[in-house]
Amino acid sequence: MCPTASNKNNLTETYQNIGETFQNIFDEIGKVIVGQRNTVEQIIIAILCDGHALVESNPGLGKTLTISTIAKVTELDFSRIQCTPDLMPADVTGTHIIEERDGKKMFKFEQGPVFANIVLADEVNRASPKTQSALLESMQEKQVTVGNDTYILDKPFFVLATQNPIEMEGTYPLPEAQLDRFMLKILVDYPTFDDELNIVNRYTTAKYPQVNRVIDKDTLLELQKLSREIPISDELKTRVIKIVMTTRQWGEHIEYGASPRASIGLILASKARALIHGRNYVSHEDIETMAYPILRHRIILTFESERRGVSKDQVIKKILENVK
Repeated sequence: MCPTASNKNNLTETYQNIGETFQNIFDEIGKVIVGQRNTVEQIIIAILCDGHALVESNPGLGKTLTISTIAKVTELDFSRIQCTPDLMPADVTGTHIIEERDGKKMFKFEQGPVFANIVLADEVNRASPKTQSALLESMQEKQVTVGNDTYILDKPFFVLATQNPIEMEGTYPLPEAQLDRFMLKILVDYPTFDDELNIVNRYTTAKYPQVNRVIDKDTLLELQKLSREIPISDELKTRVIKIVMTTRQWGEHIEYGASPRASIGLILASKARALIHGRNYVSHEDIETMAYPILRHRIILTFESERRGVSKDQVIKKILENVK
């Protein structure tokens, strides 16, 4: 059998088992993470779209635990970078070290934590701008350049970064150019009473919850291909573009609108969400749900809107109501 036919058979088999696959993924993650279904779903959507995600919440809501658990369930190489003001670019990308071999000294490249499938940049806004910029090439080009050498990163590759919005002293807010490279900005809310009771019961006993692998790297790459194959009508494509273009013209509240990356990201994210929900087509619901994480970090509100306490999500909601 030729490789192309074999690949098609693999994709067909993966598609036939898609419902069971995603159910098993969510069930396994649910052994560790209580509630937070939307957060988990949106991180998986970013992974299916071969994109990066910025996860923001107050401290202690399980951002780091959620990301590390997803890495275990998908059996991807995982590394964690604790961002601090003294973190240097070489601490992220790696550096050349002198190694003695057969009595001779030579340079050897020691890979940094960015050489993994899932890289968790914890509290990314605590790293200096110089170190934040070290992630730019890896996020956009999926490669790392050190000196005169370029190293291709293993596929799949995702940067999942976290930041704390309430403790801003001593932090370096991400520049717009880097924010735009994150496909989604995901907000994590406080748990409900029942969820918090479940969390307390689960994490105050001697037995710590464990997870098992559900899919491997090859299956994940097949899921990425399948998500791009989900059809979307010309009508919905047109609506997506109108939504994004409206952000550039909404002078009442928005100073700067979203780039074309937002149009691409919204269509891809809507396709991935349709796949997760077991549909072979994109719906208006997919677009309206994914518009918030796609756009909220790509628009800049006017000073007057910020002064009046208008949130970005409120502005996005108004745009969605006006663009049908």
